[in-house]
Amino acid sequence: MKAIAKYILAALAITALTAPEAAAQNDGSQSSTVSRRSGSDRRSKDKDKSGNPEITQRMEAFYEDTPTSEADLQWMRVIYRQLDLNDDQNAPLYFPEEPIEGQENLFRIIMRLLANNQVPAYEYLDGRELFTPEYQIKVRDMLDRFHVLYTPAKGSTEKNPKFVIEEADVPANEVLSYYVLERWEFDSRTNRMKTRVEAICPVLHRSGDFGGEAVKYPMFWIKMDALRPYLAQQYIFTSDDNNLATATYDDYFAMNMYKGDIYKTRNLKNKSMMQLYPDPDDLKRAQDSIQNRLDSFEKKLWVPDREEIIAAREAREAAAAGDTLAIASRDDAAAEKTVKSTRSTRAKKKSTPKKSTVKESKASSSSSAVRSVRRRK
Repeated sequence: MKAIAKYILAALAITALTAPEAAAQNDGSQSSTVSRRSGSDRRSKDKDKSGNPEITQRMEAFYEDTPTSEADLQWMRVIYRQLDLNDDQNAPLYFPEEPIEGQENLFRIIMRLLANNQVPAYEYLDGRELFTPEYQIKVRDMLDRFHVLYTPAKGSTEKNPKFVIEEADVPANEVLSYYVLERWEFDSRTNRMKTRVEAICPVLHRSGDFGGEAVKYPMFWIKMDALRPYLAQQYIFTSDDNNLATATYDDYFAMNMYKGDIYKTRNLKNKSMMQLYPDPDDLKRAQDSIQNRLDSFEKKLWVPDREEIIAAREAREAAAAGDTLAIASRDDAAAEKTVKSTRSTRAKKKSTPKKSTVKESKASSSSSAVRSVRRRK
């Protein structure tokens, strides 16, 4: 029994000695796990050597807008808009002109991504856009075409060309408008209308050597799906009333916060609105008509329910009652005016005989006085 007691005491002593070491090992493993998590978080927020945020495949898949199958579409319209950056509503795309405290305008972001060969761009075909590898542009040729200075970047190869463009050489102040390719789609699966920006094209405004009106040079098309992972990380100012950057470029386009005129719709003749409507007044009416049809398309698809019918009827009755009251008030005012005019006319007629009577009485009194004098004689 004494031997068994010794063995039990020895086992308890060994357990007491090894418990703190096990606890320390557990604490170390937990702390290492925490540090690894924080390290991964830091790495996800780190930027690459070019200054762009690192975009993972998971982020690309998250921001990629899967196109709706044509079998699920009941209606679709392709609209081309021109965004004038002189408009206050489109100012977030132009300002700041120079990078300030991590803030960059849209064109500088696009040029840096193209220079680093991170996104593809496609030829501007004036209404026949094809986003296929066959029409993908070469960045070097594009830079030479628009006279943008550059130098080959370190590690650049023929298959993976990269370029360095100095901040002062980026013609951001000459990009004064954008072309936007919109798709208005009605999806039968979700029974809703949605508008999405498919591609965007920066437009250079350059004057000749002798001045004159600036000429527009569309540069290239770039798909919004390729830009979205990067635009979603750039916060912008959308209002002077709020000095906090609360929205991203992705929010700006997804919520249609921009303002642009329709300069073309996809048609069989591939003609622009100016070619179809040369007169400015006709052009404006056609643009407004297209926009009104787009805005009211979804409303005309559904039969209103009972509540909507009752509300519409009550609104019509209220409007009719308001018109009736307005007519009645106008009639009352006219009647009152007529009564007043009649009373004034009667008053004038009554006042006129009194004056004549006074005159006649005066005349009669004077004549009678004369007679009395003559009789006295």
